Amino acid sequence: MPGFEIFGEEEKKEIMDVLDTGVLFRYEFIEQRKGIFKVKEFESKFAHYCGASYAQAVTSGTAALKVALTALGVGPGDEVITQGFTFVATWEAIFEVGAIPVFTEIDTTLNMDPEDLKKKITSRTKCIIPVHMLGAQARVKEITAIASAHGIPVLEDTAQAAGGRIDGRHLGTFGKCGTFSFDSVKTMTTGEGGMIITDDQELWQTMSEYQDHGHDHAVNPGGRGGESRRFIGFNYRMMELQGAIGIAQLAKLDSMISAQQENKSILKNAADKISGVTFRSLVDQQGDSATFFAFSLQDREHCKRVNDSLRNDGVGAINFAENSWHFYPQWEHLLEDKSATGSGYPFFEPGGKKRVVYDPKELPQSAELLGKTLVYPVSIKMGSELLDTMCRALEKAGSV
Repeated sequence: MPGFEIFGEEEKKEIMDVLDTGVLFRYEFIEQRKGIFKVKEFESKFAHYCGASYAQAVTSGTAALKVALTALGVGPGDEVITQGFTFVATWEAIFEVGAIPVFTEIDTTLNMDPEDLKKKITSRTKCIIPVHMLGAQARVKEITAIASAHGIPVLEDTAQAAGGRIDGRHLGTFGKCGTFSFDSVKTMTTGEGGMIITDDQELWQTMSEYQDHGHDHAVNPGGRGGESRRFIGFNYRMMELQGAIGIAQLAKLDSMISAQQENKSILKNAADKISGVTFRSLVDQQGDSATFFAFSLQDREHCKRVNDSLRNDGVGAINFAENSWHFYPQWEHLLEDKSATGSGYPFFEPGGKKRVVYDPKELPQSAELLGKTLVYPVSIKMGSELLDTMCRALEKAGSV
C-alpha cells in the first residue's frame, strides 16, 4: 500500500473527463456535464466488483461509518460493539451518532474475538462492528451468526481491506452493510473518500438521502432544492474528481493486491527463521489483501529484542501496543474523557452525569497479544533492494 504508487495515465484520463466538463459536483448540471457522472459510475462499478446490490460514496471512511450507523437507526441510548484494536474513527463514529462504544478483545486474527463478543452483548446493543484490521479478515461468519441469533445488524468496517475475500466472497458483504476508506494510505486511494455497500435498497436510500442534507434526489421541475426530505441530514458528498480517481484505481485493485501478496510472502519466508515466531491467523490466506505483514514473538521481551535488532538495521517494525492511533490502552482522549465541548459530551450528559467509564486494563488478552506482535506495512512497489534489506534484517534478528 498505497495506490498512489501506481498513479498513471488511467487516473489522468478519468480526471480530464471531469475537468473538460467543468462540473465537480456529483449532482445536477445535466447539460454542462455531457453525461459524465463519475461518482455515480464509481458507485456502480464498486458495487459490482464487491458483488453488492448498492453502493453509496461519501467523503471518507469515517463518514461512511457515521452514515451507515445513522441509516441503521443507531442513536442515543444505544450501544455499539466493536474491537479494541482499530483506528480511532470506528469508535469516533459511534460517539458521533450519540451511541456508546463497547470494546471486545481480539484473537489471533488480530480482529474481534467472537467468544468475547458473546459476553459483551446486552439489551442495549444495536449494532456490531467487526473490523477487518490490517487488511485481513475478521471471523465474520461466526460474528454474523452470533449477531443474527440476537437480531442485531452487523456493520463491517472494511476500511483497510478493500478487495479482501473469504472463499471468494468480498469482505463488506457479510453484514447488513460494509464501509470502506480510500484515504491517502489505502491500497486503492482517492486521496480522501469512502464507500458503503449493501444489498438492502431501503437502507441504501436512507444513506443516499442522509449524506446529502436529506434530499431524496427525486427528479423535479424546480431543479436542485425542490426535492422532498424525510429527515434532516448532513453533507458527506463525494466530489467528481474523487469518483474519477476511484474508477481508475478500482480497475487496478486486484493487481495491487497480487503484488502485495507476493511481497508479503517474501517477508514471511524470511521471518519464519526467527526462533519461536508465529504468524497471524488468516481466515482465508488467498483472500488476504496483504496490506500488512504481522508476526508474533515468544513474549514482550523477545519482541523488543527482535525489533531493536531490526531498528539497528534501519527496518524497525510497528508494535501496535505502543501506537496511540489504533489500540485501546493508548487512546488517552477516550480514557481521560477529553472533549472539545463545554459539557464534556460525549463522555458526560448535560448537567455533568457521566455516560461511560473505560478501564485501560479492560482488554488483557489483546494487550498480551499485541505486546508481542510486530507489523510491517506492505506496499506494491517495495523493490528488490528494500526487500533484500528487510529479509536480511529479519534473518539476523532470528538469533537475538
